[in-house]
Formats: sequence, structure tokens, C-alpha cells
Amino acid sequence: MSAFEIKGWCPSALRPMPSGDGLVVRLRPRGGRLSSAQAAGIAELSARHGNGLLDLTGRANLQIRGVGEKSHEALIEGLDRLGLVDASLQSETQRNILVAPFWRDGDDTSALAAELEEALAARPLGLPEKFGFAIDCGVERLLAQGAADIRVERAVDGGLIVRADGVPLGHSVTRQDAIETALSLAAWFVASGGAQNGRGRMASYIASGARLPDDLVGNTAPAPTIATPHPGLRDGGALVGLAFGQLQSATLAHLATFAPGLRMTPWRMIFLEGLRGMPGHDDLVTHATDPLLRVVACTGSPICPEAFAETRELAATLAPHIPADARLHVSGCAKGCAHPGPAAITLVGTADGFDLVRNGSPRDIPTMRGLSREEILAGPGLLTGAR
Repeated sequence: MSAFEIKGWCPSALRPMPSGDGLVVRLRPRGGRLSSAQAAGIAELSARHGNGLLDLTGRANLQIRGVGEKSHEALIEGLDRLGLVDASLQSETQRNILVAPFWRDGDDTSALAAELEEALAARPLGLPEKFGFAIDCGVERLLAQGAADIRVERAVDGGLIVRADGVPLGHSVTRQDAIETALSLAAWFVASGGAQNGRGRMASYIASGARLPDDLVGNTAPAPTIATPHPGLRDGGALVGLAFGQLQSATLAHLATFAPGLRMTPWRMIFLEGLRGMPGHDDLVTHATDPLLRVVACTGSPICPEAFAETRELAATLAPHIPADARLHVSGCAKGCAHPGPAAITLVGTADGFDLVRNGSPRDIPTMRGLSREEILAGPGLLTGAR
């Protein structure tokens, strides 16, 4: 039996999650974007009602940390004035949409995301709480590795497809029927038992043997996938990274002063609209070769009550020793919240020290067990296999 509890749900604005530093309040920006006014407002509310720390999650959501029980209601009132609170917990939970961030005004991505949000608000589907959608309609796909169960994507032939996660081919759709097809696929998932089987996720359900209905089966390949972007200037703005996906409220307020909009990404980076030069700030990762881009770590102990070890200081210390083409994941426990998938090197905190997993996830069988922090720091070659 696991030593930790899998809650099966994620924090939200209306239902925060207790943590070692107070309540965690998660915001789901509409269309994956915050206006400068919204970003400035969140920064002010975080400093007033939280501990001034914010997290950008792997689902491109923004979390306000350190909120007190007595402060939560006032925080929600402030967020509501900014247009960041849903009408109900059900609406908030179902509006789980990942949006490719490099869209332009008038293209399919932003329009489809808005249409999907409206449809989900109007049509309760009974989806599992971690079930999500991805809108990824650029010439090349950005979100293939992002957490989503139903994907609206660009096809290799330039058209649009709706694809169930875990299935290689998508169902060809027109711009007009893309969202309705995605909702039909979601309704099939619930009606056929997917919410109870496959841990409530599409890929697991498909892997268990579930077969799509004939009218949703796909025969069209999706567009090519590009590697995770690095910080730098792009058409329409600047992409900046955040060490371990965390920033101070003052940093968010600073970004809000010169970017008309901030688009969240699943890579723990923010795309700042309209910038023609990279911003300078101690909280930001702005160089593509920064070693901090090679490591990922959860909040760890003592902030997370389920973590067995401190994580981020250790990851930052090890970062310069990790090869440029590899990734190190330091997880406080076997849940792997910060990076559930495989990494070249994974350190998992346990009651007996760190377990080392190569080319796997925190739940895979380790190659070494019970490593102390001192042993790891004394010979980083131990992690990479260098002698």
C-alpha cells in the first residue's frame, strides 16, 4: 500500500487544497491567457491574502500559495472582480483546457478554445476531475506531451482533427464541427464507462481495450510535433522560464507592467505578448542554455506534508552536472506531481533516502535505493552513470 494518498482531484479557486504553507488556490486562465490587469490583480491578491508565492503548473494553471483559511473568501471576491472565478465548482472543474500559447489573433486556436469553454459551461458532462482537453492547432503541434484526454489538433494535411489521447490517428473535422465532435467524444467516454475504468483518463481507457464508436474513429495523422521550446524571442513576444515554475508576486506585477497579455504554458514558462527584447529579472530564466531548464522538482518537504525530502535546492545544485540533452526529476515522494512521466534521471524521496530511477518515472523500479543527499552531492556522476 502506498505511503501517500492519491486524492484524485486537483486544487481550484473554489476548492483549494491544504498544503504545508497554507491553502493552494489554483486559477485556470481563460484561453490560457491573463490580461495585464488580471496579472497585476493576482499579484496584489497573492501578496495580501497569500504568502506572495505563485506556481505555474504543468497544466498551464497558476497557483496562489500560502492562503489562510480566513483569507480565502476575500481572495475569491477579489478574483471574481477580475473575471477569474467560475459560476460553480462543477463549471470550474470541467473547464480543464490546455491551449497552445503561440496563437495569433483570429486564428483557430483562440477561437476554438473560447468556443469549448462556453460549451463546457453550458453542458455538464460528468467528466472525471483530471480529464482535460487540448487545443493545439498550429502548423506544428506543441502540446503532444501535455496532459490532455481529447485533442483538437492540426492534421498533417493542414485540416483539423479531433483525437482521443492514446490513439495515433484523429477524426477529420471542419472548423464548425470541431468542438461538437470533441464533446461527443467526451460524452462517449463517460457513457461507456471511462470515468470508472482506466483511472478516469482516456489513454488508460483505450489501453484497457475500449474501442471508439465508428463515427469517431480517426484515419488522419496529426501534424509533426516540435520539441519543447526554449526561452527566447518568438514571433509576437518573448518566452521566459521560471525556475521550478515558481515566481514571486512582485515578479508577476513587474511582468504585467510591460506585457499586454501573459500566456501560460505547460512548460513552466510564460509567453509575454508584444515584447521585442528579453526582459531582465532575477526570477526569470531567459537563456536557452540555463542548467535550470534541465531539472524539475516538486515543492518537497517541508511545504508538502507527503514529501520525504527537500527537492528544489538539491535539484538546483545538481543542474550544472546534468547533460544538456537530459532531464533530472527530483520528487519528494513516488507520486511525481511535478513530472508524472519518465525522465532520464529521477530521484524519489523515501523514508530511507532517495531512490534512483533511470529512464523512468517515480513509480518505476529503481536501480539504486536509499541514497543519502550527501552521497548524491559527493558524486553527481552517480546519477548520469559516468565513472
